Amino acid sequence: MRYLGNKENIIRKIFEILVSHKVEGESFFDFFSGTTNVARFYKQLNYQVYSSDVMYMSFCLQKAYIENNAEPTFEKLLPILPQKNDTNLFSTPLDKVVSYLNAIDPVKGFIYSNYTPEGSAALDQPRMYFSNENGQIIDAIRSEIEQLKSKDLLSESEYYILISCLIETISFYANIAGVYAAFHKKWDPRAVKKLVLRPIKICDNKKQNFVYHTDSMSLIDKIHTDIIYLDPPYNQRQYLPNYHLVETIAKYDNPTIRGVSGMRDYDMQKSSFCNAKTAIRDLELIARKANCKYLVLSYNSEGIMDKKEIMETLSKFGKVVLEQFEYARFKSNNNGLSKTKKNIFEQLYILKK
Repeated sequence: MRYLGNKENIIRKIFEILVSHKVEGESFFDFFSGTTNVARFYKQLNYQVYSSDVMYMSFCLQKAYIENNAEPTFEKLLPILPQKNDTNLFSTPLDKVVSYLNAIDPVKGFIYSNYTPEGSAALDQPRMYFSNENGQIIDAIRSEIEQLKSKDLLSESEYYILISCLIETISFYANIAGVYAAFHKKWDPRAVKKLVLRPIKICDNKKQNFVYHTDSMSLIDKIHTDIIYLDPPYNQRQYLPNYHLVETIAKYDNPTIRGVSGMRDYDMQKSSFCNAKTAIRDLELIARKANCKYLVLSYNSEGIMDKKEIMETLSKFGKVVLEQFEYARFKSNNNGLSKTKKNIFEQLYILKK
């Protein structure tokens, strides 16, 4: 999915740099997991993985991708689904359930009523996050997943896998530039295409992996691991306003919303790393208390923490090396004065404790 700071396109480069510094082991803690791309990468390398994030949408992805090691069987659900002439002999149980969800009738629910132009027509500026059709499709799929859970037709992992399929799918149809803090006032061509739910891919690393929905700061001294990887917010913008709609679809809790964008409350999900002083304070706390061999901070050359201050802070706890490389700016950040600066630097602070 499109996500601010997503490391999907540069994780291989990060890994190569870490290996060149002999930052290796058997266990890995993705401290700010987000889309789980880094955690997934290390899971595929057969590390035992720990991951955590304060956002529920991330927790759903963690449950599906990181904790779960098995292809879903849907043994309770499949026998009662409508029989369909499926010519694909290689359809998995997940394929069949996704196909079922793609065929259910649309529903005018919370997403349609608040985030489509027809549903929010009474507003001075109707919201154009999703087309009228796709808003109803999202409501139908998300409501059905909840109904199936309430009828005890889904295992816990199957429930989170289906939510993750929806989370991953909606970014291909959202009428946004890259984050959900605002919507386009004209339709992006892909946003008017009919939404089709897509199955996710499951990875089995034959290890017991652990995932958490909490402020990761509460886990610092509770997890013993070879590598702790920190990929915190690097500017003053909190993450939830940028992904409030994905959080609402994941929770499907009909929250009180406000403003032009239909923002949900996020007071309990703010990160201390969005403030320079508290970011350095908590970075030092992590470095001091972390039970690890290596601490890796993945940061941005335009981040609010000063490079010299980061080095001085981490150096209190061992040898620190800084590596950096240039890469293309995330599209939604390519505005204002930044339009003339298309590339930025990824900074890797590597602490050997």
